[in-house]
Amino acid sequence: MIHKIYMHKQDIYEYIMFTIASAVMVIGIYFFKFPNHFSFGGVSGISIVLAQLLPRTPGNINLIINMILLVIGFLVFGKKFGVKTTYITLLVSFGPRILEMVCPMDGPLTEEPVLELLFAVALPAFSSAIFFNLGASSGGTDIVAMILKKYTKVDIGTALFMSDVFIVACACLVFNVQTGLFSLVGLLAKSLVVDETIENINLAKYFTIICNDPEPIVNYIMKDLGKGATVYKAEGAYGHKEKTVILTILKRQQAVELKNYIRRNQPSAFIAITNSSEIIGKGFRGYN
Repeated sequence: MIHKIYMHKQDIYEYIMFTIASAVMVIGIYFFKFPNHFSFGGVSGISIVLAQLLPRTPGNINLIINMILLVIGFLVFGKKFGVKTTYITLLVSFGPRILEMVCPMDGPLTEEPVLELLFAVALPAFSSAIFFNLGASSGGTDIVAMILKKYTKVDIGTALFMSDVFIVACACLVFNVQTGLFSLVGLLAKSLVVDETIENINLAKYFTIICNDPEPIVNYIMKDLGKGATVYKAEGAYGHKEKTVILTILKRQQAVELKNYIRRNQPSAFIAITNSSEIIGKGFRGYN
């Protein structure tokens, strides 16, 4: 029963995060990528290039391509096709099209293309990192990758990167070299921002505490911070005195609270703190 309640709360949290991240992605695409013709990969990049060649807006083409890929995904995978991916794809597909009708734009927001490139990279990359971190994707070319993985032995990462490079090359031909170079910079920066964001989202602090009186510290960790700890006895190599070692893993804010608590109450304790972005278990990412 407790596990079901936990999973229900987790689902609500995930869909709230999906909605927020999708809104952030749509803002980055519509207000910064579309008006500047930044075509660094993905369905939005294809849409920008095709909109220059066809009598359609980028938002319209983006919606059409995503809906086609979504239908193909259901035809190929059936009921196994992810509900999360479907939900995000719908939000990211209809978002730019709705903004085109509600808030039409006839040019970039500013006269600073470098500044706008930063937002065009950072906002969608931040959203993608949240999707990946919660085990979902924004659909689009990710659906193509899922199909390739099922039916071929193609190196998906290489294939998608090459397709992104091709889109950037098309931007050079359809628009101009400056737009193509901006798009290339955006493509290279996107993967770095995604990786860095995922690592920061998952960052936790691994504590190794060596002390003489473990009970107050363990109680604080368990009762005040709501986390667990591992305790074992050890012997100091220099004085051969018995010590207690406490191991615990905390989120960043909790880590600050524990550090301050130990400094106030047991200043003689020895604390080693290590950053970790891959903690899997109860209370952290990956717990089922």
